[in-house]
Amino acid sequence: MTRHILFVTGTRADFGKLEPLALAARDAGFRVSIFITGMHMLARYGLTKIEVHRMAGVEVHEFLNQRAGDPQDMILAKTVIGFSDFLQELRPDLVVVHGDRVEALACALVCATNYVRCAHIEGGEVSGTIDEIYRHCNTKLAAVHFVSSEAARQRVMALGEPSEAIHAIGSPELDKHGAPSGVTLDEVRARYGIPFDDYGICVFHPVTSETASMGDQAASLYGALEASGRNFVLILPNNDPGSDQIFAVIDRLPADRFRRIPSMRFAYFSELMKNAAVMVGNSSAGVREAPFLGIPSLDIGTRQTGRSQAPSITSCRASDIDAIRAFLEGEWGRRYPAHTAFGEGRAADRFVNVLMDPTFWERSLQKEFRDIG
Repeated sequence: MTRHILFVTGTRADFGKLEPLALAARDAGFRVSIFITGMHMLARYGLTKIEVHRMAGVEVHEFLNQRAGDPQDMILAKTVIGFSDFLQELRPDLVVVHGDRVEALACALVCATNYVRCAHIEGGEVSGTIDEIYRHCNTKLAAVHFVSSEAARQRVMALGEPSEAIHAIGSPELDKHGAPSGVTLDEVRARYGIPFDDYGICVFHPVTSETASMGDQAASLYGALEASGRNFVLILPNNDPGSDQIFAVIDRLPADRFRRIPSMRFAYFSELMKNAAVMVGNSSAGVREAPFLGIPSLDIGTRQTGRSQAPSITSCRASDIDAIRAFLEGEWGRRYPAHTAFGEGRAADRFVNVLMDPTFWERSLQKEFRDIG
């Protein structure tokens, strides 16, 4: 019997982590399907479902779960209803969700209530916002866990999950960042209309618990970047509450020094990162991929609080203009040794090795709380 694995993706970011796992499962002989929803379906955020459809040898299913301005609780409710109907029709052997997004929470909940085996990717991490709450909820709903580090494993165990259900594989996106991108920087610049050779990357997302101040935070951060006289590629923010305030600030920046891009194909973004002078913002890429690639990064605000520590990471508030200026002056173009706390680029192989073990499919779906020790 060929096992059927369904991957759930709602954003360009989680697809970058799930794609290596899905391709490895496909190549190992599993039937692979992708459930596309969330930001992927919205034109404002680059209509990134197109990227998912480029995968060969997999089945792709789409579900529009939101309209612009929908609150997260409504998106959660819509996704629960849509995915529940879908799951009854498809009935896969395993559903794979990632991280801390509301779509992952909805799908993990549906799996739990229907006793469908669910695997959670990158549980056990901290960030200090409501995303962390979603992430820990997914841990309790999922039957099995593929974590990125030993520290994450310990946190998942602290949540009562049995050690035999937790597999430390590393961060899947590092599999792709660690390999040649397959494109040149000139090809990246040509495809996305990037006019400069010397540039930093900035990705600044809203923090759902700080929506009232996101406009001020964005104004401070981007004001400091503009005052630096440097060139930046801006990857536009996600669709969490507060994004409109960030977009309003971005729209006022000079176009000759700030190239705005809604989304990029992964290989192109990887090559762009490898050649960037610095990375700035509050994306997980700044505290995971950037240190792995040896690129200095400035982590802004609370969104990634406590998530990673590496010599190449500097942290400050968006309002700390002096710290931002000092980072850009002192770290621009510097390179660090690769930081491998989140893996060495072998997550997909480890993932498939677990799936190939017959005992993986024999574990009971009845959850028990396992006290440590």
